Amino acid sequence: MAKNKGARIIITLRCTNCKKTSNINGKTDINSSQGALAKKRQQKIDYTTTKNRRNTPDRLELKKFCPNCNSHTQQKEIK
Repeated sequence: MAKNKGARIIITLRCTNCKKTSNINGKTDINSSQGALAKKRQQKIDYTTTKNRRNTPDRLELKKFCPNCNSHTQQKEIK
């Protein structure tokens, strides 16, 4: 028989500052002269971690390093 899932679940964290700089369509503003280097720099970097859903039922927020912003920013839990 299979065991119960338990209280720990895997969640994904995403930068809040990078989300603000993107367009409505989800694309970032990149000049065509910058090309592929700028696109590579603006990739979405997500962190994955686990949380106990019994102890923290609300969404998790952590301060982590974002390579796109090149600084420590708030990372919020996404679906």
